[in-house]
Amino acid sequence: MNLLKEFSLDDKCSYLNDEKQTTHYKVIDDCDAYQCQELIERGYRRFGKMYFRPICANCDECKSIKINVKDFKFSKSYRRVIKKAQFIKSYIQIPTMTQAHLDLFEKYHLHMKERKEWNHSKTSPQSYYNSFVNGHNGFGYEVLYYDEDKLIGVDLIDILEDGISSIYFYYDPDYMKYSLGKLSLLFQIKFAKAQDKNWIYLGYYVKDCSSLSYKADYKPFLTLQGRPKEDGAFIWV
Repeated sequence: MNLLKEFSLDDKCSYLNDEKQTTHYKVIDDCDAYQCQELIERGYRRFGKMYFRPICANCDECKSIKINVKDFKFSKSYRRVIKKAQFIKSYIQIPTMTQAHLDLFEKYHLHMKERKEWNHSKTSPQSYYNSFVNGHNGFGYEVLYYDEDKLIGVDLIDILEDGISSIYFYYDPDYMKYSLGKLSLLFQIKFAKAQDKNWIYLGYYVKDCSSLSYKADYKPFLTLQGRPKEDGAFIWV
């Protein structure tokens, strides 16, 4: 593992109003799937070659969460979501960047700016490449969702030894009635079951953040306790 840079930054909290956050970053040039899983198990997330986790001194509301794939049951409502979107086709491949990706990414974030007051500035091709294409190192993939030949969703994931780590999903807001965010996660679970994986690593759960609190709906799940050292034991409960 070639560590290029390591640093921490203080900023406004991304999840809770009127709070500050401190985030620890590691930029790793050639992280492999095993090393990625070791970091994910200890609360890190990956964007490109950058691995990060919150290390706020006075707050532990960000809980790393993972779904127990083998014990997950598809409810009637989940099966309805899948059935309703049965016309949608999906393909998995290594991450790429096309104009269709960039246009859809922009459309989604403009929608979320209006709907949920997300901060927004137009993403450059270089920024998108650095966050979602670079650093996949043979274990990062994208799942593309199409209505015929129209790209309507992109799901960035890492396929690790014992599970799938969800990185980011964005979609065409014109297809909101098909619950594409929920559909993509259900597809991840189906894929993980077929590949005999144990977990879906869903990033952070924050109970008072509407953009993240939904993750507790996918049961059974475990959350990471504390902030384990990179070479230390970790406990999920």
